[in-house]
Order: sequence, then C-alpha cells, then structure tokens
Amino acid sequence: MSYDYNKLWQPIKINKMRLKNRIMLSAMGTFTPMQDGTDSEEGIRYYEERAKGGAGLIMTGAMFLSEKTAQGGPTLALWSTRAIPKATVMVERVHRWGAKIGLQISCGTGRNGMPDIGERVPISSSPNPAFYNPEMICRPLEISEIKEIMNEFSAAAQFAINAGFDAVEIHGHAGYLIDQFISPQWNSRTDEYGGSWENRTRFAREIVESVRKVVGPDFPIIFRISLDHMYKGGRTLEDSMPIIELLEKAGVDAFDVDSGCYETMDYIFPTCYTGEACMAYVCEEARKHVKVPIINAGNHSMETAVELLDSGNADIISFGRQLIADPQFPNKLKAGHREDVRPCILCNEECIGRIFGRLTQLSCTVNPSTGLETSMVVEPLADKKKIVVIGAGPGGLEAARTAAIRGCDVTLYEASDKIGGTFGAIATPVFKKRIRDLIKWYEVQLDKLGVDIKLNTAIDENSEVLESADAIFVATGSVPFVPHIEGRDNANVIDVTKAHVNGVPGNKVVICGGGLSGCDTALELAMQGKKVTIVEMRDACAADVMSINKISLDRMLSEYNVEIITQRKVVGINDEGVVVHSRDGSFEVIKADSIITAFGQIPNSGTAEAIGNKYPLKTTLIGDCQKTSKAGAAIREGFYAAMSLQ
Repeated sequence: MSYDYNKLWQPIKINKMRLKNRIMLSAMGTFTPMQDGTDSEEGIRYYEERAKGGAGLIMTGAMFLSEKTAQGGPTLALWSTRAIPKATVMVERVHRWGAKIGLQISCGTGRNGMPDIGERVPISSSPNPAFYNPEMICRPLEISEIKEIMNEFSAAAQFAINAGFDAVEIHGHAGYLIDQFISPQWNSRTDEYGGSWENRTRFAREIVESVRKVVGPDFPIIFRISLDHMYKGGRTLEDSMPIIELLEKAGVDAFDVDSGCYETMDYIFPTCYTGEACMAYVCEEARKHVKVPIINAGNHSMETAVELLDSGNADIISFGRQLIADPQFPNKLKAGHREDVRPCILCNEECIGRIFGRLTQLSCTVNPSTGLETSMVVEPLADKKKIVVIGAGPGGLEAARTAAIRGCDVTLYEASDKIGGTFGAIATPVFKKRIRDLIKWYEVQLDKLGVDIKLNTAIDENSEVLESADAIFVATGSVPFVPHIEGRDNANVIDVTKAHVNGVPGNKVVICGGGLSGCDTALELAMQGKKVTIVEMRDACAADVMSINKISLDRMLSEYNVEIITQRKVVGINDEGVVVHSRDGSFEVIKADSIITAFGQIPNSGTAEAIGNKYPLKTTLIGDCQKTSKAGAAIREGFYAAMSLQ
C-alpha cells in the first residue's frame, strides 16, 4: 500500500500560531532540568535536535507551577525569573530551525506522585488513596489553595510569554491533578468544584481563564486530556464529550487527546503489545463535539499518521518515542527516504524505563545519542581504518554502522545466513514488528554505507582476516542455557529460538521458563490458537520485564488463556510432557505435544575471549558475549566501540 506522506507537510494554524507541518513532538519528561530550575544544555540540545529534524511543533515535558506541585521532580522554575534566560535560549534554538515550541504546564500529579520523589502527603481533589501507596490518603485542596493555583497558572503563563514560547499546553492528562477534579471516580467534593460536569470542570476552566487573561486572545492554549480511562469505573469516551465541549467554550484552542490513566499505565506509555495507533480511536467521537484542531498520540507510525489525517478525525499527529529514536525522521520523510527512518521499537526500556528505574534523564535503546546530542556527534576519523566486526546481532550491526559513518572500511562477518542475531530471530510475532523493521533498517543503512557483509562465515582467533584489521569488534552474542535434565534431547523438545524460526508442531505446548522470551513465545503461540502452559520456578512470570510492559503482557497472556504455573521446577521431560517438582515435594507431569526450553541465555564467550586474548590491543568485546543483557545495552556498546576509535 502506498502512502501520501505529503499530508504531513500541510501547514495548519492553532489560533494565530501557524505550524509548517502536522508533526508534533509529544510532551515527555526528560529529567534534564537542573536543581536551580533552569534547563541543562543536554535538555536544550534535546529539544533543538527534534526541531532541527523537522518537527513543526515541539512540546516540552510537563513543567510544574511550584516546588510544592513538583513534589521534588525536575522542572523549570516557572515561579521565578531566574529560569527565563535559559528558557529563552531553548526557545530561540528551536525557532532557529523554523519550528514552534509550546510550554506544557502542570499543577502536579496529585495522587499519582512517584513514591521516591517528595516527602509530603499528596494533594488531590478529594481524599483519594495515593496510587503508589493506597494506604496513604491524599489531602483535598482547600478553596484558598485552588485560588492560589490559579494565580500560579497566571504566573506560569507570563513566564511562557517572557521566554518567547509560542503556545502553552495545560496538562489535564493521565489522572493527574486536573483530571482528578474532572473525573467522578476521584472527585467526591460537595462544593462548587464537585457534582455536575459543570462543577467538576470548573477547576480546569478557571485554569484556562487564568492563562487567557495573561496571554491574550491570539495566543494558543492547548489542553491535553485522556478521553477514555480504559478501566471499569473510569471516565469513558462518552463521559468526556461534555468536558471538551465546556473547555472549548472556556477558550481552549486545540485538544491533545489520547486514552489511559495510571490504572491503565501501559496506555500512558504504550507498549509494543498495545499495537500501533492504539489511541487513534478516540478522535472520531471527539471530532463530532469540538471545532478546534485535534492532536493525537499513541504509537503512531508514519503510515498510521497519514491514515488518521486522511480520516479527517485529527489534524496533528504527536510523535514521542519515534522522535526520540530518530529526531531526523521528518526531514528524511520529506526528502523521500522513508527507508532511512530508524524505528522506535516501543520497548520503553531506556526512555521512561530509565526515568522510572534510575531517576535519570531519558535515553533510547536504538539511539544512544538521545539526551547526549552535543557530546555524541558522529564525526569522520582523520585516517581511514580497517574494521572487522564479528556477529550481526544488534551490537555488531550498530558498531558496523557507526564505524562506517566515521569513514572506516568495515567488513561484518556473520556465522548464520541472515543478520539480526537472536534479537532478530525471535521477532516473529505481530507485536514485534518494529524489531523486524529495525533489522531491515540496519540492512538498508549498511548497504548504503558500503559495509561488506559476509554471511555463513564463522570467524575464530586463527582467521587470517584478523591479522590485517586495525580494530576488531566481537559481538558473538549468547547461546541458550538448558540445565542437565533427563529428556532434554527428546524429539519433542525445541529451543525457544528455533521455535520462532521453524515453528512449533502440535496444539498443546509447554514452555519451560517464564522470562520475557518464554512469555512472548507463549503469547505468540496462543494467538495462533494453541493451548499454552508456562512453567516457572519463581513466584511469578515476567519478573525480568520492564514494569509498564509487564502490565500489557500479563493482561494479554490472560486474554489468550495462557496457563501459568509458578513455583515449579522442571526436573525431566518424557514422551508425555514435562515433569515438574513443586515446593511441597510432589511431582507431576504436564502433558504436551511440544516442549519449548526458555531457561535463558549465557554468553557465547569462547571465541570472543580467544580473539581478545590473541589480539588484546585491537579487540573490543560487545554485548552478550560478555554479559547477557537487553538489546539496548548491546547497541550502546557497539556505538561506543566505534565512537572510541581514534
């Protein structure tokens, strides 16, 4: 199917602000603001790079009204003039590339406050249980505090004007504080801010009015809102229609809409399992109720963006992680080079996962330069070098690509008949389409860069090609671990990687091991209609899966009736099935037509270490051949190996 990407390049106005195209950088927290309330050079450069890449509208991550509402989270000091000079620098560097920039303003997370940030009892519309600690009851805002918040929004709006921002976006999204006033499940107030839709939207409407008094009639006010909370008892799409009608009357110039809340967090940070354009469905109904432009986010590809624009149900497409993965994708698309767009693989690991897990600034699995754009510029070497890369998994592919960009003569050796390694081999299910896209992207880029790829060619420490190389990058990956259990070599036993490559016979399948690989395989087979059982020794499956992804994965395993048996150790395999031992000392046989071993991987270190020992001065080991990890770690190591060449 062909797509008219030119639709993305049609100009559009929000109030009096004219955008050069329909591509917006989603508002995403970067964790780059500094303790003094100014943004860091890394944060400014991050936004500038997305403007340079061709996005029409850049939206900052949520910036908070005050230290109180920020709850200790990093934010621009909207309450202080000290942050204006640096914010102005950010704005000017975005404008330099012809893009507009909006300031997203938030009055806080309320009951959704992260447990490791801030010490006080969270505020909310009503005495709601805190999301992360339901035993802690939030403190309802007093009327006097609400009035103070209105004053703070006015001050934040003045900050936006002084710094030169082109628009403001009010964060009424994701079950945060404004949403807690709007939504009946969180608003039990009996004063003028509770009860009817008019009263529950009063808080939001007064915010719009407070901003409008400062910015004037022509300045764009965008409102970000989830139109469908997607859980029983939450606000529905139908419920949300009178809300946006009232907000439009209050002066909102555009709506930035999607779905989900913290109770359905995998739609706040949508996963590979939720699918592409997973929240586009809310736009059709919204279009019937408001006349202002509609912006939509949610795992969009360039193709789903065109489809949604074609439908007429949305006017601007908001790309988040895709612009993290490839800031230049709009320019590439505009130039007619769709094949050069590096895909986001929807893994959540190094963007929100890094922030959630380490409270550090965002990065990207497939783009290690994210957040470090200034210090990670790929520049040609003064002298051309001859590089040998061994292994065409993600680490080897990235090492070869980056070395070639730096002007090196690169030869990539792969023992199998295709590139991608285990990472590519297991990417057969529909929900791993973006991984297949990434492997294809590497293939195209290496071809364009003139990298010589030699498939079906094993290399060891005695291979002559190593002698003449200036540098050797070894990325031989990992191999399956299978414990020494009786029957592991039976004809009905299949390694998890081979199960993806060759398929799985029979209808009844038992998977030994409930890590990510085992669970993804179970889901794929269950989607094919097979009856699948996972046996896991630990207390729960998917314990190694990033928490937000696990929400989606657990839900889908349940929807497809995958049976999960935990606290059982696989001790044998026979013609009937899998013999397991439970903690109470009993044994049982779980019957199966096919048995898949997914006990994990171990480093394929033998050849790697032998090469490193023979050529210690010019060998770098990359990825799983040292320590098994995720693809992002291998890609980062491959990138750094090539960047370290001198």
